Amino acid sequence: MPDLSYYASLPRTRGAAAALLLDDLGRVLLVKPTYKEGWFLPGGVIEADESPLAACVRECEEELGLVPRLDGLACVDWGPPRDGVDSVNVFVFGGTISAAEAAGIRLPPEELSDHVLVAPEKVAELAPPHVARRMAPSLRAVAAGRPVYLEDGRERLAGPRG
Repeated sequence: MPDLSYYASLPRTRGAAAALLLDDLGRVLLVKPTYKEGWFLPGGVIEADESPLAACVRECEEELGLVPRLDGLACVDWGPPRDGVDSVNVFVFGGTISAAEAAGIRLPPEELSDHVLVAPEKVAELAPPHVARRMAPSLRAVAAGRPVYLEDGRERLAGPRG
């Protein structure tokens, strides 16, 4: 049997998953948590032994009452420690939401107080800065069908070198 003490000594990293859901007008779905300020993409913490995609689907079902149509990974955003919370890797999956689905959203009142569909340029007025910074690169990634790597909402890898 291998010695697992080395693995037990390694640092642990938190993970979260979120859904960047767009309606047919290109508006972004945001939710308002009851336990913190600002508006966020639907999503949450990745549980033990859960994949980022499974966490995204589960969180959307819990928070919105629906399983979204996800088209793929939009970004991975490393978030530094903030407000006493450890660093986190956030996996954002792009997808769509129909008008009927948006009208049928059922929020858990103990966790979320409201939801809204907003134009992408309005996200910065509602969301915390680190979430707002993530928006433009994630939307470009969704449109291109190619995920992007971010650090605190900022692109860190240059494009192809020539």
